[in-house]
Amino acid sequence: MRRAWPLLQLAVPLLGLNALLTLVNPGPAPWPQLTARIAPELCIALLLAAAWAAWRGRLPPRLLRTLAAACTVLAVVRLAEITSAALYGRTLHIYWDGRHLGQVLADQGVARWQVLLGAGALVLACALLYRLLLALWHMLGSALAVRPLRRAALGASVLLLALFAAHGVQGLDRNRWFAGAVTPVLARQLALTALLLPRDAAAERLTPSPAWDSDLAGLHGADVLLLFSESYGVSTLDRPAQDAALAAPRAALADAIAASGRWAVSARVRSPTFAGGSWLAHGALLTGVDTRDPLDYELLLSSQRRTLVQHFGAHGWRTVGWMPGLQRDWPEGRFFGFDRIADARSIGYAGPLFGPARLPDQAAMALLHAQELAGPRPRAPRFVVFPTLDSHAPFRPLAPFVADWARLAGPAPYTAQQHAVALDEPVSLRAPVPAYVQSIAGTWAWLGDYLQRLAPPGLVAIVLGDHQAFPGVSGERAPWDVPVHVIAQDPLLRQRLLDLGFDAGLAPRGPVLADMHELTPLLLRAFAGSAVALPSPAAQQPVVATPPCSPACRPSPNTSPARS
Repeated sequence: MRRAWPLLQLAVPLLGLNALLTLVNPGPAPWPQLTARIAPELCIALLLAAAWAAWRGRLPPRLLRTLAAACTVLAVVRLAEITSAALYGRTLHIYWDGRHLGQVLADQGVARWQVLLGAGALVLACALLYRLLLALWHMLGSALAVRPLRRAALGASVLLLALFAAHGVQGLDRNRWFAGAVTPVLARQLALTALLLPRDAAAERLTPSPAWDSDLAGLHGADVLLLFSESYGVSTLDRPAQDAALAAPRAALADAIAASGRWAVSARVRSPTFAGGSWLAHGALLTGVDTRDPLDYELLLSSQRRTLVQHFGAHGWRTVGWMPGLQRDWPEGRFFGFDRIADARSIGYAGPLFGPARLPDQAAMALLHAQELAGPRPRAPRFVVFPTLDSHAPFRPLAPFVADWARLAGPAPYTAQQHAVALDEPVSLRAPVPAYVQSIAGTWAWLGDYLQRLAPPGLVAIVLGDHQAFPGVSGERAPWDVPVHVIAQDPLLRQRLLDLGFDAGLAPRGPVLADMHELTPLLLRAFAGSAVALPSPAAQQPVVATPPCSPACRPSPNTSPARS
């Protein structure tokens, strides 16, 4: 037993420290789980501690306290990170969430005494965690005083860090053995907080907002549907196979638009993101601010910048965020200023899911029509933002088109057989194009039918891709360009959009008209009263091509609301 005791002094604290630094939470419960992976930060700390012990013989109390405090911070940050991802589908932002925590708690009916009690419990928990980690480091320090154990710790930590650094070499995947590092998360949070603390940080870093001087009189009080079509990129036009496969569905949509008494004009715009990070595109258009850098998007949310939603609301429109892909609370939604945010839990869908958390877009549109667009006149016009889901990778299973829109808004929108047939469709990310084409064609099918049969008189529809699909669909080094279509009835509005550089029809083949955030002021000019002067196409500044982004600079896909 005496011989085994030093080995236990090394193994027990290492297992305990590693367990606290590698917790996971697959969700949706708030409770973390253990995982059989290695914390890279612990390998670094063990290497430093063993090297110090080899140099000085023992670890001094001050170093032990420092290591315990560092591990406490990392453990708390990891716990907050995994819990936030499990409950809200996004990273916890110290600055932004800290500013809005009080309002969130008030909305949940939490009393002040409960807040104080919870804060006290949190401080006590952190103190107890520190004492536990300090005890583990004292035990580990005693083990490192034994030369054979110290050499074993040095060798193991060097070997593990070399394995961590060799990620990608000869197909090595460190994610099989190592947990995600917490240090970059902490560093990003501190950098973001430092960036946001200055009062004028947003003014200095973000691009200028639009003038917001459009009176929107050119819309004549029409309902406006802004449809962010998920992963709808110019690969549907530029890649011959996709263009040919979508030719008939595109023509059918054009025929349905014409039969509804409407016209369509289109253009290409450059998205601020590629293959994911839909929220960056949504933020760019809804604010007129460049969000190509994800940090700028986070800074934007902390600012007091005006939004397109607020602008429509100030001119009499009821503003609705129709978010069938939103599975959790979305406190950031307050920034945009919607009168109503309807998520997957509140839109009233009663049918089966077609894949994990996938509500069919046509059913979501049927519910939107029933609840917001089919009301008796006179009523306030609607401005609706609706990000779709069907064309989100892996693009299947897809719900079938249903001609009976009233059924889609009822208790049994799809039969068991329709659901089973959809689930049996093959899904392949190695050969994704057929499913992708099917998803885009399906969107056009229900959209054309809606415009022809149900849409309110005068409805203006803006259909905009949020980003290109991943390279397996859009191609290697594909541009970041997406189509935008405006569909309406007013001939004066059509001419204004043509004067601004849009093309007639649904297949814009010309150069990029603008970056996505620059599309916002263009639309506002087109929607303004007749007194607003419009620039000629020749006066517009050309768009500078954005080089293809390396994987390192692309935002990570994530389940954030309104994100893909």
